[in-house]
Amino acid sequence: MWGRPDSDSISMRLALKAGFIAVGILLLGATFFLFASAGLPEAAPSLESAKVFDRNGRLLYEVPVSDEGSHTGLALSDISSFLKQATIATEDSSFYQNPGVDVFALGRALLQNLRGGEVVSGGSTITQQLVRSLYFTPQERSSRSLLRKLRETVLAFRLARELEKDRILELYLNRVYYGNLAYGVEAAARTYFGKSAQDLDLAEASLLAGLPQAPSRYDLFSHLEAAKERQATVLSLMKKAGYIDEVEAKAAREEPVQLGKAPFPIRAPHFVAYVRQWLEEKLGSEAMAQGGLRVYTTLDLDMQITAENMLVRHLSNLRENDASNAALVALDVATGQVLAMVGSPDYFDASIDGAVNMATAPRQPGSAVKPITYALALSKGYSAATPLLDVPTTLLTRRNQPYVPNNYDAIFRGPVSLRYALGSSFNVPAVRVMQDVGVDAFLRLASDLGITTLGDADRYDLSVTLGGGEVSLLELTGAYAAFAAGGERRESSPVLRVEDAQGRTLHRWQGGPGRRVVSPQVAYLITDMLADNNARAPAFGLNSPLRLSRPASGKTGTTGDFRDNWTVGYTPDIAVGVWMGNADNSAMRQVSGISGAAPLWHDFMEEVLKTNAPKEFARPPGLVEAEICEPTGLKPGDWCPERRMELFIAGTEPAGTETYYRPLPVRDGGTAPRDPERVYTFVPEEAIPWARAAGLPLPPLVEYSAAVDHNDRADVGFWVSLVSPGPEMQLAVSREIPLDSQRVIVEAVAGGDPERIEIYADGDLLAVRREAPFSAAWRLSPGEHRFRAVAYDRTGRRVESKVVRVMVMR
Repeated sequence: MWGRPDSDSISMRLALKAGFIAVGILLLGATFFLFASAGLPEAAPSLESAKVFDRNGRLLYEVPVSDEGSHTGLALSDISSFLKQATIATEDSSFYQNPGVDVFALGRALLQNLRGGEVVSGGSTITQQLVRSLYFTPQERSSRSLLRKLRETVLAFRLARELEKDRILELYLNRVYYGNLAYGVEAAARTYFGKSAQDLDLAEASLLAGLPQAPSRYDLFSHLEAAKERQATVLSLMKKAGYIDEVEAKAAREEPVQLGKAPFPIRAPHFVAYVRQWLEEKLGSEAMAQGGLRVYTTLDLDMQITAENMLVRHLSNLRENDASNAALVALDVATGQVLAMVGSPDYFDASIDGAVNMATAPRQPGSAVKPITYALALSKGYSAATPLLDVPTTLLTRRNQPYVPNNYDAIFRGPVSLRYALGSSFNVPAVRVMQDVGVDAFLRLASDLGITTLGDADRYDLSVTLGGGEVSLLELTGAYAAFAAGGERRESSPVLRVEDAQGRTLHRWQGGPGRRVVSPQVAYLITDMLADNNARAPAFGLNSPLRLSRPASGKTGTTGDFRDNWTVGYTPDIAVGVWMGNADNSAMRQVSGISGAAPLWHDFMEEVLKTNAPKEFARPPGLVEAEICEPTGLKPGDWCPERRMELFIAGTEPAGTETYYRPLPVRDGGTAPRDPERVYTFVPEEAIPWARAAGLPLPPLVEYSAAVDHNDRADVGFWVSLVSPGPEMQLAVSREIPLDSQRVIVEAVAGGDPERIEIYADGDLLAVRREAPFSAAWRLSPGEHRFRAVAYDRTGRRVESKVVRVMVMR
């Protein structure tokens, strides 16, 4: 009963299927017979323009709709031949031969309807697309029923009989939607390239011809790489059709894209374009083309105008530093709503690629991503008091390559607490923490915080914590907003509600609780550290632009080559991010996050919050305070010179007492007097070279016997040993710092009171030292190098250290 069907059953099914197909073909034929000779219907009525408003109902933009004819029409002879050829090759290669329909595509649609009830594929000809634009309502255009497809086919057949092909192509090119509010080729040419459609060259025409299939996906301003891939497809189709040869196609593929804009009336243009793209993704590509659509956005126009004016003013102060572009995003912490979005100082300035929305374009964030690293560390058992080493360090990446991080100012601070490492943005501690918590875990947390641009984990290594991956200003500001919201992430939303021409609601912002990403305690600790003016003072001073007249948390970021600088921060109510740089990725001159983006961030925050009463960040339960000794993270001992209070997640406060600072017994067996000059600093062994260079009071070398190679001792009564760099160490040249500024400390230690120490690099005398520290700075140079030290006493006797070999990787 349940076995394989017999041959009679199979034959019956095939007969039924054939019957259905035959009936369908008969119906199709009858439809054509009845309607093909009839005249064309009246075009669909003109539609009211769609409008975009701010959150208070003020008009931002009135969107031209194709049915209203508010686009600019051109005669076919006034349109670039490249664009006509590219459009035909891409959309309808048999345009001049077919009767207005693609018979094979229609048959495929018929079979799919018989199987599944709706048309799920089948390309439309240029004539069919024009029919949809001329005669169908927006609701009919989005329908995928077979009946709609048949009606479209019949009307296309009629249109092809009544109009010449050139007239059909002309109408199509003047009505098709190219994205970014541009209907028709003239509007598209001026929107994307700032020129008329008759002046488009092959490269520009092939870019435009690829847009109608998916204007949002191939948006030249937001997804240029995808648009270039689509352009390559268009050029390949043109070559296949015989319009161009491979030489022309290659030249067009390699031509740099020069985007431009022709001015038109619009407020907050980058935001409006972002809303358009957002609606296409949420409601479908036809959403904004519907007549009478009313879009009420989250934008606060007053705040937007303040942001635009301040951005232009601050950039004008940096003209001599080659900074031409900037972006700003402001989010409501409680809701995630976008309150302001400035994508460039001038949307219509092609010389700075002004139409590119730098608020959504991925760029390298520098140290602005460090809070994510430290939030992960706090979640894994670190505390704000955990001691970290900021000393020259060579680490192995996941690819077993040496990585030598350096600080922005090339100065090392030795042992520091996590609080000070984050507040002052020291690089070495951040990389050491990243090595401990793991790159994969970092990428997962970044994703949970809403950052979508770090998807390919194999691309990243330890340097991702210093900004070695690209993020958008909008998404990074959203991640900071999650810290401000107590660890809950809320998706950034630009729209409050959307209504159609009849007043029916198509979309409404729902709100509701966010998604828990980190604990309230971890989020508060990050907030507290980023608001700690003392913690950032070692790097930025006590009166940096990050300090506001109210409680606020902030962090800067700067790429090593000055191509990007950032400041992102927040109060309990608003999160604001600022990016500064150049859209073409050219470098600025000595503009950092603290000198470029931070002053704009500071002034904007002060201005938009000046009428609001200052508000403290709400401390969640589960946190306790305890006294510690900086930088040990432990309870202070008797000799601790720097005591302070620290916040801890309950249960993680220190139990032990530090011995970092303490006196030593004197030789006669007594104890040293309570004299600060006799209190020694017992730094970790790895920090000895740094401590000597910094002049810290270190104990006698016997306390650091592990750091000394005892084989270097001699019977002559004195000895010398190299402690930096370490044996067989691998160093790497940083791409973020000029080569001339990259140095490593070569240091020796000695006993037995030698008269002088000579330090050699590759056989050449590097330095002569007669008192500690016995050290010298050596400039990095790729290749293998050898270091040694020679000690002499007053009689001329000498003793040499062992040779230390070091490899410097490029």
